Amino acid sequence: MAERLDKFLASQGEGSRKDVGKWIRGGRVTVNGVPVRDPGSKVEPESDVVEVEGRPVSYQKHVYVMMHKPKGVLSATEDARASTVLDLLPEELRRRGLFPAGRLDKDTTGLLLLTDDGALAHRMLAPKSHVYKLYRAQLDAPLTREDCQAFREGISWGEERYAPARLSWEEGNPRIGLVEIHEGRFHQVKRMFQAVGKQVLELERLRIGGLELDPALREGQYRQLEDAEISQIFTQQNTRKQK
Repeated sequence: MAERLDKFLASQGEGSRKDVGKWIRGGRVTVNGVPVRDPGSKVEPESDVVEVEGRPVSYQKHVYVMMHKPKGVLSATEDARASTVLDLLPEELRRRGLFPAGRLDKDTTGLLLLTDDGALAHRMLAPKSHVYKLYRAQLDAPLTREDCQAFREGISWGEERYAPARLSWEEGNPRIGLVEIHEGRFHQVKRMFQAVGKQVLELERLRIGGLELDPALREGQYRQLEDAEISQIFTQQNTRKQK
């Protein structure tokens, strides 16, 4: 679908609409080798060759960013009182209209996907897609086999009823729970553990579907995903044999 040249360049992180408009009017932008001086000129992003001062602009329809979310940062696009995950990104990525696909609590760390692909986010988050998310929870008391059975059967917390989930614990340490859920409701993991008498002290998301948090990323760091990694979101992996 054709779109304005200035809008296309801004959407690819080349600069603001104002900046790229100046470049275009100044003759610094070519389309298929021909200088174009009208910011409103139409281009076909998937077929036209657009260059800025001789440098080709690589077209990306969507952007997918893996972030190791740190504590104290909101999973939101903007907030007047607190830092958000978008504040951790450079301006050229924020300009792409990214949003967090699924939220993590302010005090929860780990894998967060930011994208401008609404269809993928909806598919990933829809409970019927059964894309399991793996969390590692540090607890104030050891887990039991009865707790694992309760998670398998589905947990009730107040008026909430959560779908069956997979629960195990780290080898030799029943105070570290590994839980997989395919829903994403408000404070869900914490409330599920509260329902079996456990308090979550620390919580980290390690995996979405088959996509694991890159161990090279420290809290607050991020990188763009490769195409093969995006498809991993919709492949399922189990943690380990349940207790």
